[in-house]
Amino acid sequence: MAMKRSMLREMGMVALRSVQGQALRTSLTVGIIGVGIMALIAMVTATESLKANVRQEFSSLGTQSFSIDRMRSGGMFDGQRQAPSPPIDFREATRFKREATSFDVSVSVFGTGMATATRGNQRTDPNVSVQGVDELYLPVSGLKLAKGRNFSTSEVENGASVVLLGQSVVDRLFESWEDPVGQHVLVGAQRYVVAGVMEVRGTSFGMSQDNQILMPLLGVRRQYSDQGRSYNLTCTVDQAEDLPQAVEEATGLMRMVRGDAPGKPHSFRIRQSNQLVDTLLEATDGITLAAVFIGLITLFGAGIGLMNIMLVSVSERTREIGTRKSLGASSQAIRAQFLVEVMVIGQLGGVVGILLGLGAGNAIASYFETPFVVPWGWVTVGVVLCLLTSLASGYYPARLASRLDPIVALGRE
Repeated sequence: MAMKRSMLREMGMVALRSVQGQALRTSLTVGIIGVGIMALIAMVTATESLKANVRQEFSSLGTQSFSIDRMRSGGMFDGQRQAPSPPIDFREATRFKREATSFDVSVSVFGTGMATATRGNQRTDPNVSVQGVDELYLPVSGLKLAKGRNFSTSEVENGASVVLLGQSVVDRLFESWEDPVGQHVLVGAQRYVVAGVMEVRGTSFGMSQDNQILMPLLGVRRQYSDQGRSYNLTCTVDQAEDLPQAVEEATGLMRMVRGDAPGKPHSFRIRQSNQLVDTLLEATDGITLAAVFIGLITLFGAGIGLMNIMLVSVSERTREIGTRKSLGASSQAIRAQFLVEVMVIGQLGGVVGILLGLGAGNAIASYFETPFVVPWGWVTVGVVLCLLTSLASGYYPARLASRLDPIVALGRE
């Protein structure tokens, strides 16, 4: 055992000396392998970071909620093309909420994405998102307040002139030492009292979630046109095991509210939060497959280059091989020596590619403000791919070297 360890150590030292003696060719091969592994690891790291962000964004909804909105596409039914369903209007949304008994329902509606908020001489850019909500929107959506209070039921029912501000809006309108709660702001030309400030949520998919204003539903109806506006419903149950029954009840109730005829398809869609997460995660699988495909093609090219280097190395070192064989080295030892050399080159390329890939992937992730990740499983795959590429590329040259006749090899100039 000690002899084998000593032999492997010696092979490793010889391999390193050989790599140093062919610095240019080795560097090119290491670079090619590194680029292949970098393409794989970088794209996988970026997609894994995106997946982590998706899970993080929807974790607050848990497995105890589902949402209802309009069916935006028509499709086919009984061989006939169906038109897109009409919006879920205010009357339908409020009736559904009133008649739902076994689960909580929050109603919300998008107002505009181009609002301007003003306070004195301070003004935001005309890109503030305004959304109409009810008193259950914050707890159902998993949102929290940094200061102030939520809307009361009476404020929602009466359309009181109160708002909740995102932190980005607060930063533009107030000094750091000022308390926004209780202050007045203008949203467009309408005056509102600030009831609370939402906790910082950061950026999701490159879009700020703090550059928004929440106001009661009737505030959106009053300030913005309600024509063609579709309301969204978010429903929650107390226990996850009650979710299937709640979805079934919500389906029947919504069909009645919408007036869907028996035998006709739904004019709305119900989406569970975990299903939405799965859909978004599946969308990234294509990127991962593309990364694997690109990485394999590049590694194939690197393998050809590595085999060429080893063949040249065999031809240049025939006298060395002949000398070692004449001194008693076996064919297995010669073959093992060349395989060790090719594995060293392959793993050097793998290390370079993994480090560059992790750096590039997380640089992309930081641009979109998604979490830093290290996909250990794919890092392991990268190491294994480098090992397999090395062995596949180096076996033939190593076998060729081991089969050289020592007398013929010593006779070559």
